[in-house]
Amino acid sequence: MPLPRLGTRSHRLRTAPTVFLVLAVALALVALCTGGSGQRKSSAPRLVVEVSESHCGRGWSRPEPGVRTFDLHNTSDGAAEVYLEDPGTHAVYGEVEGIGPGTTRQLTVRVGKGTYAFMCVPDDADAVTGPTVRVTTGRRGPGAAPVTEHDLIPPALTYQKWVGGGLSAAVRLSVRLREAIDRGDLAAARSAWLPAHLRYERLGAAYNAFGDADGKINGTDAGLPGGVHDPGFTGFHRIEYGLWHGESASGLRAPAAALVKALTGLRDSWAQSRMDPAQLGLRAHEILENTVQFELTGRTDYGSGSNLATARANLDGTLEVLSRLRPLLTTRYADLPGLDRELTQAGHTLDGFRHDGRWTPLDQLTRAQRERTDSVLGGLVERLASVSTLCDPRRTV
Repeated sequence: MPLPRLGTRSHRLRTAPTVFLVLAVALALVALCTGGSGQRKSSAPRLVVEVSESHCGRGWSRPEPGVRTFDLHNTSDGAAEVYLEDPGTHAVYGEVEGIGPGTTRQLTVRVGKGTYAFMCVPDDADAVTGPTVRVTTGRRGPGAAPVTEHDLIPPALTYQKWVGGGLSAAVRLSVRLREAIDRGDLAAARSAWLPAHLRYERLGAAYNAFGDADGKINGTDAGLPGGVHDPGFTGFHRIEYGLWHGESASGLRAPAAALVKALTGLRDSWAQSRMDPAQLGLRAHEILENTVQFELTGRTDYGSGSNLATARANLDGTLEVLSRLRPLLTTRYADLPGLDRELTQAGHTLDGFRHDGRWTPLDQLTRAQRERTDSVLGGLVERLASVSTLCDPRRTV
């Protein structure tokens, strides 16, 4: 069955702002659009451009080079998205999604020597390309060839197969955890808990990627009336709480058995599912966004002190996604080497908190270490938002 679109995890409320549009490449984001009360102020001259099926792009009559802010006004009776593209190569220089009828949104782009056209894509209607505008001088901002769902099918299939193998490994490791609990060896269970949990975390279950199963496997007590003692608190973190808070083996046998059952069910259903290719680029960003929100804040620590180990596992999962997207990014993401450097730096930063096989608990970091870790991971999340946008499939018809 198709997996649900990545959304808010049932037990983790998404609080960080979504990066709405980032079509500029690397850190110099020169194609940025915002809307509503959050519009950015710009000293660039503004041009009102019509968004409609009959007059798409009308209003850009003075094609001068430089940074230009377009007020995209939707005169139609339905919502639409708009791209500014090169009509010959279809390279996209900026986009605005979800412009409601009768509303105006801004798009700021650096235009230079070349040809441009606005493409209006109404909901439930064919795309319409406006008149071609030629700019004869100046340096233009970066553009990116649009990615289609067809482009994403091969990497999505290979990634889905990798996730399936990871789920099988997570089941095997969780069986070892259950067996240790069943025989009453809680020291062995504590040793077995982290490898099993990290194997699951590497699979990138951010924002409902695994549906309701993730809540049973990796849920927290957030929102549960009984907190950590609530019957709805299940999975890895329920077992973690018991193992590090003196609970008896007899009290953990049922949660351990339920964990194995939930993981086994997810593994078996995953083999029959078909991942939506459009989710792959989004996952490249949201795995680490989830990490920054929940692991680096300690909100998912129930006694093991393993948040930094989980963050490293999440980084590994992000690298797996990016390895599948790399053929598409090579020709679209100009500063891919810069992204690689930041990924390597993030790995070195996190690995620095592992000594003799043990991970430093988050609450034992110095203030400087916390700030450094937050900065490195937070900056990486911002950069990966560009990857997500570049790999977002776009309608062209």
